Amino acid sequence: MLDIINTRRSVRSWNGKQIGGGDVTEILEAAMNAPSAGNEQAWQFVVLSGKTLADYLAINGNCPKGATVGILVCGDKKVQKYEGFYLYDCCAAIENILLAVHAKGMGAVWTAVFPGNDAKVQELLNLPEYVVPVAFVPIGYAADGQPEAVSRYDAAKVHTNGW
Repeated sequence: MLDIINTRRSVRSWNGKQIGGGDVTEILEAAMNAPSAGNEQAWQFVVLSGKTLADYLAINGNCPKGATVGILVCGDKKVQKYEGFYLYDCCAAIENILLAVHAKGMGAVWTAVFPGNDAKVQELLNLPEYVVPVAFVPIGYAADGQPEAVSRYDAAKVHTNGW
């Protein structure tokens, strides 16, 4: 597990090879096993591919292209127990997505739903008003292989019992 965590890197270029539905299900299972505030699991996932993926990328312009699947991670205000904590739930799920993708030999990158595009994304995907787009994770097989992993540990950023 530590090797997976320490070698995962963002992939922004994919070779177009299709991802199987079983892989997507396993990735989503990992996402849904993330910790959440009060076990509220205030997330929803929209899997995008084909024309819908292309339409999403056209709206949210600055996303890398070439992935064959993308997962839009959304907060569900209707099931949140603690107001606003859906954001933390979604972030934990996103990290699990990234780790699961890497463990399966694929690549992904955490991208934003750009401010001002929320309404367009909600309209395109017919999201209910209580479902908030949080982030988008394009997934695929890396065009140039996995990026090289280097340690990012920085002892200067570690403080014990205070600053």
